[in-house]
Amino acid sequence: MRRRFVFSVVACIALISGAAFLVAGQSGVSSEAIQSSVVRAPELIDRAWHLPVAASFNSELTWQSNGSRCGPASLANAFRSIGEEETTEAAVLDGTGKCWTGFCIIGLTLDELAEVAQQHTGRKVTVVRDLNAKEFREHMRRANDPDRRYIVNFTREKVFGGGGGHHSPIGGYMEAEDLVFVLDVNENYRPWLIERERLFAAMDTFDGDKKRGLLLIE
Repeated sequence: MRRRFVFSVVACIALISGAAFLVAGQSGVSSEAIQSSVVRAPELIDRAWHLPVAASFNSELTWQSNGSRCGPASLANAFRSIGEEETTEAAVLDGTGKCWTGFCIIGLTLDELAEVAQQHTGRKVTVVRDLNAKEFREHMRRANDPDRRYIVNFTREKVFGGGGGHHSPIGGYMEAEDLVFVLDVNENYRPWLIERERLFAAMDTFDGDKKRGLLLIE
């Protein structure tokens, strides 16, 4: 019995250590790349915060607690913006059986995040994937609808030249400039604007055997 207990403890420590290693491996983007790879012009960022959906976040985000929990953090922030009760990572994950070590190991897939969302809201939750560029543009046009919340799943490598998959809410779309406002829940990155086509390219990639995409809450 004692050996079994010791083995379980060692296995748990190894699991957590492995998760921390994987998380560290996903964050290898230089501060220079973080700042220079996207649009951060103060006047544009200020305008973006005044878009209908972005304004519901009150110009603030609760940052993810570690590199693997961008999905739960994105949901918590999106829920807060629409008046749901689950506005922390812990509340979002409560009762789901996921990320019980404190890490989501290699992160939640888009489908797993949808399952977590549906357990904590009566709103309609839809996974939107396999979009073409035109369909993505139509969704971005609807990202300013106050009754909708989008969370985008994309790979940082296509945007910043390094890093892995990531989830963050979309704050809206500046159609005249063709820029999408990404409310990045990682404190090192913070919210940024990006050309719609570049965000589409980062989303139009595979996570395992499925395409990344959008999580729509309405």
